[in-house]
Amino acid sequence: MKAATLTSPQEVSKRPLRIAEVPIPQPKKDQVLLRVRACGVCRTDLHIVEGELPPLRSEIIPGHQIVGEVVAGTSAKATPELRTGARVGVSWMGGTDGTCRYCHLGLENLCDSPTFTGYTVNGGYAEYAVVRADFTFPLPDELDDLHAAPLLCAGIIGFRSLRVAGVKHGDRVGLFGFGASAHLAIAVLRAWNCDVYVSTRGASHRRLAESLGATWVGGETDKPPVELDCAVTFAPSGDVVIAALSSLRKGGVVAINAIHLDRIPQFDYDRLLWGERQLRSVANMTRADARDFLKVASEIGLKPKVTAFPLQQANEALIAVKEDSIDGAAVIVM
Repeated sequence: MKAATLTSPQEVSKRPLRIAEVPIPQPKKDQVLLRVRACGVCRTDLHIVEGELPPLRSEIIPGHQIVGEVVAGTSAKATPELRTGARVGVSWMGGTDGTCRYCHLGLENLCDSPTFTGYTVNGGYAEYAVVRADFTFPLPDELDDLHAAPLLCAGIIGFRSLRVAGVKHGDRVGLFGFGASAHLAIAVLRAWNCDVYVSTRGASHRRLAESLGATWVGGETDKPPVELDCAVTFAPSGDVVIAALSSLRKGGVVAINAIHLDRIPQFDYDRLLWGERQLRSVANMTRADARDFLKVASEIGLKPKVTAFPLQQANEALIAVKEDSIDGAAVIVM
């Protein structure tokens, strides 16, 4: 099969991925083999290729927003949802140990020994992928391949971020940064009758936020004209976190949706955090998050803005995400 592979240690290059012929993987017990139909490009993929997340394997196939068709696997015969030909999605959480304290507490997103798709195991920048059967999600027919792919991480983690931030129907919610994840979260917030205040860099991102129904739109660290009930930061910048925190009412929550953050600057506790304001990080996702979000996405007719790239242009897709040169999400199609 053709795959985009990353070799460690990574060379400093604008084209870190190599398109190569590699053997088709074979499923083991409790795994299924998917023919990959599309794979979304996530900012976490950038952290992996650029070494901000340390390499764990000498060679890896990135990609963790996989839309695939089941073609083989022992579990495919036992579970109707995983029959041959079934269309399923796969996300960043590719598996958990099921035995640690966090798994027993129902906090599988905090598992001590997780498997991460496209990081600890090969992912979806390829024509085929092997995945754990119990970490696949049936996809509603209403969601086509191209538009389903970005939902599988950007969408799910954005949805979890709203939960971590404690969003309630009718709240005033801030979104700081407006890329692939935020432009999906705003659709959910609008369905929940929330007023959405967006602070983001880039004129095209601000125009997109306005077109999707934001109540107010400003620059990257601009303060909204009202106090916010809660906020989510999507940019991996500590300055943005402080901007969000300075916009909260007392008792409000900022959820930091970033697997990597450059730094948190010094800030004035008395002015910004006192009054039971909270800073919370968002770590991974659970299967319940995935199922709940896909149900909501289907019900509200969520259709993300996407730009498609062929597998041979996987490097170009990463560059587009890094440089914010496209609105919405990048998706690799096979």
